[in-house]
Amino acid sequence: MSRVLAVTNQKGGVGKTTTVVNIAASLAELGQRALLVDLDPQGNATTGSGIDKSGLRHSVYHVLLEQASARDTRLRSPSGGYDVLPANRELAGAEVELVDGEQREHRLKHAIETVLSDYDVILIDCPPALNLLTINGLSAAWRVLIPMQCEYYALEGLSDLVQTIRRVRGHLNPDLEIEGLLRTMLDPRNALAQQVSAQLEQHFGAKVYRTAIPRNVRLAEAPSHGQPALKYDPSSKGAQAYLQLTREILERFGASTVQHASST
Repeated sequence: MSRVLAVTNQKGGVGKTTTVVNIAASLAELGQRALLVDLDPQGNATTGSGIDKSGLRHSVYHVLLEQASARDTRLRSPSGGYDVLPANRELAGAEVELVDGEQREHRLKHAIETVLSDYDVILIDCPPALNLLTINGLSAAWRVLIPMQCEYYALEGLSDLVQTIRRVRGHLNPDLEIEGLLRTMLDPRNALAQQVSAQLEQHFGAKVYRTAIPRNVRLAEAPSHGQPALKYDPSSKGAQAYLQLTREILERFGASTVQHASST
């Protein structure tokens, strides 16, 4: 059974896209068949996967408008070994065009159902806002992964996001749950970060991943080379942290890391 994870936080700058790209690459490294769905009009997960977003024939925009299928739109990341439903600025217009559309909140869900059997894990990179694109991601997901920095305003923003997830569960996706909270850009020397981290563990317990992602310059450099950190500098602390996180995610899933044949 394919696991569908929406990676989201309504606050930007928390390492959301970095997390999606590097989990996808780590899944591929561990023998899992992975699909990354880029739902952010900035298209950063697309370019970070080594795909030229300016030269796309079809994108997730066309998939949401039912002008192209997920099967025909997906591309292989040349650097990451996983598949991508790519995005570019065209996607910003999808919300306006979907306003009067039938099943507008479930367009992504219907699209990826056609390729579910091709993948072990599907990751959805949601935009850093509560809009129709994010709602599509949450409606399609099985669980939610929340990356967050351990800083002063993080808990307040997290509370808003939890309320959003509850509303989506109540109206659109009754099975939606929080899979885990990921601490990103963590500096263990920072006292405030340690306090917020402790509060997270107190309130959310086992939902907080044991693995935290440290501040790491290689994670910041890798996207400009169109590569996940695991390919750009596999020995870096950032790359190794995401690899360990992915093992933890698979452990929670009860999934094996047996090598699968490529689906495309």
